[in-house]
Amino acid sequence: MASHQEQGFKAGETRGKTQEKTGEAMRTMGEKTDVAKDKTQGAAQSAQQKTQETAQAAKDKASQAAQTTQQKAQESKDKTGSYMSETGETIKNKAQDAAEYTKETAEAGKNKTGGILGQTGEQVKQMAMGATDAVKHTLGLGADEGNKEHDSSAPTSTTTTTTHATERK
Repeated sequence: MASHQEQGFKAGETRGKTQEKTGEAMRTMGEKTDVAKDKTQGAAQSAQQKTQETAQAAKDKASQAAQTTQQKAQESKDKTGSYMSETGETIKNKAQDAAEYTKETAEAGKNKTGGILGQTGEQVKQMAMGATDAVKHTLGLGADEGNKEHDSSAPTSTTTTTTHATERK
């Protein structure tokens, strides 16, 4: 009889140790998941900010180039007669068209890049949430508690980019 009690004690002790190790593993997995999620979000935000800065720099350079072209056209117009005045006006119009085209192209690139980064960030976020849910499900946590807020089958968003062509004269 003592042997049966001793076996029951050892089984309880083993069960307690198993529960403790499972708890430790859950905490460790949760911490690792949080760290990975934070790194992913940081990388996505950094990439999006870099893209916005690059697009803004391109837009600024295009604007500066257009302004310089307009100034040179004005100088040329002032130096020449009426024939050259007409030519300068044509150059000015072409420069304005080129500036507008460059501006639209830069904005379209910025919008397209922002959309792609937004989609990528959302996909990474969904993958991280799916991994978290899979770990919880594997370990038996929150399986039927109605915790469906991170459902990986949630609809994803799509971004459509429209570009405009500028007619050159």
